[in-house]
Amino acid sequence: METIVQAASQIAGEIFGNGGLSEWLLRLFPFFILLELPVYLLIFVGVLRWKLRERHRIPPSRLYTPKVSCIVTCYSEGAETVITLKSLCEQLYPGVLEIIPVVDGASINRETLAAIEGFRVDPHLHPRRTIRPLAKWQRGGRVSSLNAGLHHATGDIVLALDGDTSFDNDMVSQIVQHFADPNVPAVSGNLRVRNRNDSLVARIQALEYLLSIQMSKIGLGEWNTINNISGAFGAFRRKLLTRIGGWDTHTAEDLDITLRIKSYYGRHHFRIPFEPRAIGHTDVPTTFRQFLMQRLRWDGDLYFLFVRKHQRNLSPRLMGWPDFLMTLVTGLFFQLVMPFLIVSYLVVGFILMPLSTIAFVAVLIYSVYFAITLTLYLACLLLVSERPREDLKLLPLVPLFPVFMLVIRCWGVVCTLNEALRRGHEESSMAPWWVIKRGKKF
Repeated sequence: METIVQAASQIAGEIFGNGGLSEWLLRLFPFFILLELPVYLLIFVGVLRWKLRERHRIPPSRLYTPKVSCIVTCYSEGAETVITLKSLCEQLYPGVLEIIPVVDGASINRETLAAIEGFRVDPHLHPRRTIRPLAKWQRGGRVSSLNAGLHHATGDIVLALDGDTSFDNDMVSQIVQHFADPNVPAVSGNLRVRNRNDSLVARIQALEYLLSIQMSKIGLGEWNTINNISGAFGAFRRKLLTRIGGWDTHTAEDLDITLRIKSYYGRHHFRIPFEPRAIGHTDVPTTFRQFLMQRLRWDGDLYFLFVRKHQRNLSPRLMGWPDFLMTLVTGLFFQLVMPFLIVSYLVVGFILMPLSTIAFVAVLIYSVYFAITLTLYLACLLLVSERPREDLKLLPLVPLFPVFMLVIRCWGVVCTLNEALRRGHEESSMAPWWVIKRGKKF
């Protein structure tokens, strides 16, 4: 043991020289110290602030019960769509719920269409619930389905939902109350992984959703800097959606419409809250290959939207300074720049450093990110989670999470290059090629 400590001290001396602690921390973790750590602290303080407010929270008035239209985009979910429809019918919301399942490519998705058409709402068991199925015989993609549903929606509030996502029975009641504030154009819902027990890949994504959606969005929501409204579960004021022309062609419709709404921040006192009590349960990829293909689209879309489509909208004049700076750091830098820096550090390190030094640095970096992950996880478990016993089962995955995130960061380089060099968004599975080709080029 003494020999290992001496060897480690010798390697540390070679790497860091005679500089003090702050100097070698800045050498090894410059972006962590200057950017990542402040964001983690901002999230953590935001969560503490939310928790303190929760202790003195007055339950919202149930007098505000606008009509709600639930647009459920369906493609190849089959009988699973019925689970989603049942979870909407069983909502405890006292107002009117209009459920609009939109079947894209109904001519080839007969099973999904048949499951929806065979679903009946019992008016005695579920009063004030109506279902209006909409069959789009030719496939047009997710955006086309959302806009078709919006055209037929009559509710004041519109929920954009996925056909493979089910919901807790107080979801609508929790999310709608935010719209009593006229300055709220949209609300982001909370997502959990429904098929977490299907594979190791699904379980580690459950931990990712817990930290990156539930924990992070609570913290960011306290400062009105929500980075994205999930496409699987988001709520919008219908008048605003109509005013901005609904959802737009291309891809990543969730981030796209979020950025379009945020471009009004500088002129209005808009805010997009996150409602952790409004919970949806969605399916995630269960194999590593499926996971990488999903992230190829997700991360490539970030480059398309930030660099190509919305570069003129990314300004403090339109977005306001707080949200502009947060988008700059968490969107542009963390998602697009940092993966290249990480890969560059890895390549240069393997070329210039001996293996003993590489091993020491790797253990040191891993230890830092493991400590951060464990801190966030425990804070989420103690302060945030509404299902602590269920989430405690994810504890064994915490040591794997830093490695998982490193893989995601490195894969982000492939995703960004695929979009920058090949316009990968035009190969998206979210819409057929002829729909994307007709869209405006950016």
